[in-house]
Amino acid sequence: MSSPDASADPVLLLETRDLVFRARLESVAHAARWQVSRVPPATLAVVELNGSAAIARVRALVAGGIPVLAFGPHVEADLLRAAREAGAEAVPNSQVEAALRRRLEVAG
Repeated sequence: MSSPDASADPVLLLETRDLVFRARLESVAHAARWQVSRVPPATLAVVELNGSAAIARVRALVAGGIPVLAFGPHVEADLLRAAREAGAEAVPNSQVEAALRRRLEVAG
């Protein structure tokens, strides 16, 4: 009996505590035929920016070779800027779904 190849579909690492964003972003990923995980390894990571620990996480993922799409409130311009400086594409909350769709289309 053969086991399914878990690496056949690309994997999205989704790190957000916001259940509404989680549900919406999981829906986008599943529509693009991506698996969703809460732990690496992954093809792409989406990280909610909620403080300096999130910036450290972005740095670690980028250093590990995982592209990162980071998102946070538009009023937290410093966090968005820090995420960009750490190597992520960083967008305000209002743009994260569209940015994820675009990234999944390019990668998929």
